[in-house]
Amino acid sequence: MNNKATFLRVGLLLVAGLGAAIGLVLFLSRDEVRNGIEFETYSKESVQGLVAGAPVKFRGVQLGQVIEIALVGATYPEAMPAVTDPNAYELVVIRFTVDPKKLGRVMDPDRAVELGLRGKLANQGITGVEYIELDFVDPKQFPAEKVPWTPAFFYIPSIPSTIAQVQDAAQALLAKLQAIDMARLAGSVQTILDDLHGQLAEGDLHQTLAEANLLLRSLHAAVDKADLPAVAADLRATSGSVRALVQGKDVRQMTSSAAAAADSFAEAGRALPPLLDTLESTVRHANDSVGDLRDSLEPVLRDIKAAASNLRETTETLKRYPSSILLGAPPPKGKYQ
Repeated sequence: MNNKATFLRVGLLLVAGLGAAIGLVLFLSRDEVRNGIEFETYSKESVQGLVAGAPVKFRGVQLGQVIEIALVGATYPEAMPAVTDPNAYELVVIRFTVDPKKLGRVMDPDRAVELGLRGKLANQGITGVEYIELDFVDPKQFPAEKVPWTPAFFYIPSIPSTIAQVQDAAQALLAKLQAIDMARLAGSVQTILDDLHGQLAEGDLHQTLAEANLLLRSLHAAVDKADLPAVAADLRATSGSVRALVQGKDVRQMTSSAAAAADSFAEAGRALPPLLDTLESTVRHANDSVGDLRDSLEPVLRDIKAAASNLRETTETLKRYPSSILLGAPPPKGKYQ
């Protein structure tokens, strides 16, 4: 009885395993898995940790998976004899598929590459498992590299991973440090330190520091001699006197008188414009009267002028002929006179 139950359980387990295997095969043979869009890229760095089936993501969204990893020499052997760049033999071909349903409606792959679509290796946390990350970068900073063969699938250029970029920067910095002549630099620094020590000991800098120290001592002595506490006390007393004077009765009266005078000046200022208008009108009227008077006096003055002229002639005549007052005017000169 127990043997039959055991055989039954084993049989059911085998059937379930066979069904799971068939289901996996059917899943992998679906159109969206079998007919995904295939791409390939090339990496110059180690792909340790990247395996077939690793995810392909675009800004964190998984779009597909890696399907093949191989060396370029094994993938394109017919193109290798014509390749002159020795670095081409070090490239690793990474092929992956992208699910078009997850990708959605996008632009042409060639146009996307022109705009900066690149692929790079990335790590998932601290596990060391790598995946392919797609993203857009500056195409001027990371131009698309040409390959001397025709890729079998859509080609997406790659860029160094973040770790590779850090390593390259560290190596470049190390190369610059190694190019520095440390012995010569140490000698120059030692020479500068010796010169500085000499200046501090007995050079111009030593003299300058000594003079500055003497000046500080003189200032300290002058401050001590000035009796600053007494000066401060005098300033406080002066300030109190000024405050008392300002708050005194005489100052308040003077302020009140000044305010009243200011009010009077303001009132006088307000009355001044009408007075000026009246004065201007009076002056204008006087000007008109003077003009009329001048017009009336002009004939009288002309008559007086004429009378004065006649009087002058009469006087001249009397001077010459005084008897003309009694006898009249002298007779006109005759023909025989």
